Amino acid sequence: MSFLVQALIYLAAAVVCVPVAKRLGMGSVLGYLLAGMLIGPFVMGFIGQEGEDIMHFAEFGVVMMLFLIGLELEPSQFWKMRKSIVGMGSIQLVLTSLLVFALMIFLGLSWQMALAVSLAFAMSSTAIVLQTIKEKGLAQSTAGQSSFSVLLFQDIMVIPILAILPLLAAKGLSQNSEIQSSLIGHFPGWLQGLSYFGAVALIYLAGRYLFVPVLRIVAKTGLREMFTASSLLLVVSVALLMQSIGLSPALGTFLAGVVLANSEYKHELESDLEPFKGLLLGLFFIGVGASINFELIGSKPLLIGGLVMGVMSIKFIVLFITGKIFRVTSDQNLLFAFALSQVGEFAFVLLSFTNKLSILSREWMDILMAVTAITMTITPLLLLLNERYIDPRFGVKVNPSEQEADAIGEKHPVIIAGFGHFGSTIGRFLRANGIESTILDHDSDRVQVLRKMGFKVYYGDATRLDLLKAAGAESAKILIAAIDTPSANQELIATVQKHFPELQIMARAKNRVYAYDLIDMGVKNIYRESLHTSVKLAVDVLVKLGYRNYTATRQGQKFISYDEETLLEMAEHRHDMQQYVIKARETFKLQEELLKKELYPDKGGVDHSWDSEQLREVYAKKK
Repeated sequence: MSFLVQALIYLAAAVVCVPVAKRLGMGSVLGYLLAGMLIGPFVMGFIGQEGEDIMHFAEFGVVMMLFLIGLELEPSQFWKMRKSIVGMGSIQLVLTSLLVFALMIFLGLSWQMALAVSLAFAMSSTAIVLQTIKEKGLAQSTAGQSSFSVLLFQDIMVIPILAILPLLAAKGLSQNSEIQSSLIGHFPGWLQGLSYFGAVALIYLAGRYLFVPVLRIVAKTGLREMFTASSLLLVVSVALLMQSIGLSPALGTFLAGVVLANSEYKHELESDLEPFKGLLLGLFFIGVGASINFELIGSKPLLIGGLVMGVMSIKFIVLFITGKIFRVTSDQNLLFAFALSQVGEFAFVLLSFTNKLSILSREWMDILMAVTAITMTITPLLLLLNERYIDPRFGVKVNPSEQEADAIGEKHPVIIAGFGHFGSTIGRFLRANGIESTILDHDSDRVQVLRKMGFKVYYGDATRLDLLKAAGAESAKILIAAIDTPSANQELIATVQKHFPELQIMARAKNRVYAYDLIDMGVKNIYRESLHTSVKLAVDVLVKLGYRNYTATRQGQKFISYDEETLLEMAEHRHDMQQYVIKARETFKLQEELLKKELYPDKGGVDHSWDSEQLREVYAKKK
């Protein structure tokens, strides 16, 4: 089968399955996994021979993903999170490894096999967890930060784990042709372990004294495509180096990313490689789905099903205990434990490496690979189950002295859904002017902090119809939709429009693109959070450059006024990019001309004051 035909099958499966999964509320990850199952060798058989072709492609997806993850990790950020990274990460890794080791010994594996498997199964999926956290807007939540800490510790610990595995190989090390073919294949086990640490040190030194100078030379050419090519060359070179000594290419590129995280070319590398990130992650998940051997599962359903249940239960319990030790609240702890309860993509690398060392038989490797893929497939479903059914029952409860969110007794003319930075600013301003509001928020940690600050906040999902009724949506006058996640904000607006058509909606939009979506929904009062703050910054720049404060502020107000007026016009053309660009060019040119006339009234403009219409009305009344 030609490359183009395979590419067509991959893309068609993703385009069909992912939107359906998103529509059903299951997330894009599960959509990619389902796409891989359908087109894989064990269902429709469109691609791959026994899944090997797909997993080769998938591994390059992991390589690119981990380079970008490493690039986003600055050493200063690592130092700030060192307690949670080392504390939570080490507790999870050690306890999970011990319990899985005991389970494998019980199943009759040798201690070498059991140790190798337990170390591989202690890993969780960086790809699935980070992608899911990003989609749900949970990166800054306690669960999101805790998950990142544990995942980072796991990724770092892959280095010593890969160094330990050759020491378990015994006779298999000298008999395996693949290991013998590597550059260090003839070395004894202990020397191979030292070689791995040497490769890591080499990547660090090359990053500091070779990669950055080369990128600096390429950047001087001014050719962006050459910089992109250099970025890919860097990734492929490190991957090849690690592969040549028998280590994971993904691990090497992760380290290269970390080394370059503090370089001046960090953001340029991110922007150049970002377009590849989403697609490669999607291909990785498709590869995982296609690698599930349904024939093997059908022949040994009890063994594989029992291992899936046993391993995920062990990891869930260990993670939940870890969260309790670090005083993570109940709902955040449930999310944290469910999110990391699967076996991760590094297990594919470690199990494959273990098989090459002849520590693990081919039969057991296939069984454990199937277990790994199934746990990754189940995770999005578990997160959906937790979000809809478990968390509402067992999450953070309102203190007994306060009224429960589902039985709100007081009614106010204003309801604020989402009390982050945007919503809390509105709430404080209203309260200072004597207007009380009913506040709803779904972040339990934020709810607790706000209560300590003196706000009466109700914990709950504002998109739920019963909670909106309890909050008095039937009698309220205004609903302020200010939820951080745009998709949740749009779901809230749709619910209100359907069930409370008389309730006036004032909606937050993160930027112009989300504002267009709200316009399509018929929302009239839209407030772009980035518009006013960016204009305020620009006004301050004018003042610092010598403009009068009055003049700069007036120009800022005029700019916002003109931009708001053209928003509806621009929205009509946004689905036709050619017309949109033409309209944008005309609009922006007209805005600039109007602002210039306002700035230089003697050249045709009229010098108005702040809120001139209101001032004229006040002046007329006084006369």
